[in-house]
Amino acid sequence: MSPSGPVPASRLLDHLEPGTQVIAPIFVGCPESLLDALEEGNEQLTGVRVHGMGEYDERAYIRGEFGDRLRHVGYYLGPGTRGAFARGECDLVPNHFSEMPLLLRALDGPKVVIAAASPPDRHGYFSLGTNADYCAALIGEAPFFLEANRQMPRSHGENQIHISQVLGWTEVDRPLYEQPPSAGTDPRDRAIAEFIVDRVPDGACMQFGIGSVPDTIAGLLQGHRRDLGIHTEVLTDGIMRLVESGTATGARKTHHRGLAVATFALGSRALYDWIDDNPGVALIPVDQTNDPRRVGAEPLMVSVNATTEVDLMGQAASETIAGRYYSSSGGQVDFARGVLYSEGGQGFLVTRATTSKGLSKISARLSPGSVVTTHKNTVDHVVTEYGVARLRGRSLRQRASALIGIAAPEHRDDLTRQAHELGLL
Repeated sequence: MSPSGPVPASRLLDHLEPGTQVIAPIFVGCPESLLDALEEGNEQLTGVRVHGMGEYDERAYIRGEFGDRLRHVGYYLGPGTRGAFARGECDLVPNHFSEMPLLLRALDGPKVVIAAASPPDRHGYFSLGTNADYCAALIGEAPFFLEANRQMPRSHGENQIHISQVLGWTEVDRPLYEQPPSAGTDPRDRAIAEFIVDRVPDGACMQFGIGSVPDTIAGLLQGHRRDLGIHTEVLTDGIMRLVESGTATGARKTHHRGLAVATFALGSRALYDWIDDNPGVALIPVDQTNDPRRVGAEPLMVSVNATTEVDLMGQAASETIAGRYYSSSGGQVDFARGVLYSEGGQGFLVTRATTSKGLSKISARLSPGSVVTTHKNTVDHVVTEYGVARLRGRSLRQRASALIGIAAPEHRDDLTRQAHELGLL
C-alpha cells in the first residue's frame, strides 16, 4: 500500500532488488529527482538497469560510471545518450516504438516503473502528464514510483494511476524540459511542406514527426482544410495551433472522434499548458497509438516523417548519419506500415536533397554502416525540395528514375550513371 503522502526520493532504493529492471518514460516524462536518487545511492545497487528512450542529459549512469551496479539501456538515442553509446558506455536495443511494452514485459527479473506525474487529484489519481508512452501500458502490471511535479500538466487519456497502485511518490516543483518549435524559415523545408500540403485532403487524419517540415506543414494547413484529425505519436506546438485554429476537429475520425490522440508531448511551455485539463486531448499507450492496425483503421491517414538517406531502390536509412548511429527506428515504420492499410492513406518520408556539405541524400547505395529503417517495400513517397517520388507499387527502374528526379540537379548525372552500372536503369 502506498504511503498517503510524499516521501524522499531516496525511498525508491528500498524497492530495488538485485537485478531490478527500472523503466523510465521518454523525454519530458523522465523523473529527474528519482534518477538523482539512483545515482546518489548507486553503491546500494546490484545489477540494476534503467530502460528508457530519448534522454536529453548525459548523466553519470549513462556514461557507465557506476559499472554493473547501475547501467543504462536505451531504445532511442537522444542528446544525452549519443556520445555515451558511441563510446560504448551504454546499450541500444533495436525496436519499433509500438512494440516497446512487449519488449519491457519480457525483461527478466523484477520491474519498477519510475515516472514524472502531476500531483494526485482529490480522487487520488495521478496523471502521467506529458506522457503515456510504454509506461502507461504497464499500469496495473508493474509497480510504479512517481515524481509528482507541480509544474506537470494533468492530461486526459489512458495515463491515470491511483495512489493505491504506487509504491511511493516524491514531490518536486521543477520546470519541464522544453523543445522550442522549429523556426521553419529554410526555403527547402517550405518547398517540401508545400508538396505534401497539396496532397492532404479535407478530413485527413494526420501523423507528424518532430522538426521544421512537420511544423511548416501544420502552419500551411491552418484555415485551408476542414475537419482534419490527429492520431500521432508526439503532440507538438504545430499540432496545438492546428487544433486551436479549428482546422483539426477530428470530426471524421473512426476512433477517438473529436480528440487529438498522441502518446507523448514535446514542445514549449505553452503546449504543456494547453494539454492541462484539456478534454480534447487524449494521451494513450504507444501500443495503441502506433499499432499499424489501429493506424490503418483511420481513413485518409497521412504520415510525415524524416529520413537521412534514401537509395535508388527506396531503402530509407533514418536512424544513422554517415553510417553512425544517431537515433533509432522510433515509430517511423509503425506509421509507414499503418498508412498502407488506411483507405486513401499516404506516407511521406522527407529529406533535404543534400547534406550541409553538399553531398546527395539520394544515393545509389546507402553509406557504409547505414541502417535500413524503412524497407523499400513499405516506403510510399519520398519528398525533397525538388519534388515527390511515388514508390509504392513501382518497379525498381521506375523508382530509380523517380528518385533521381527529386535529387539535387548537380547530382543527377552521377546518380544516373551509377543506376546504369547497378542495372537499375
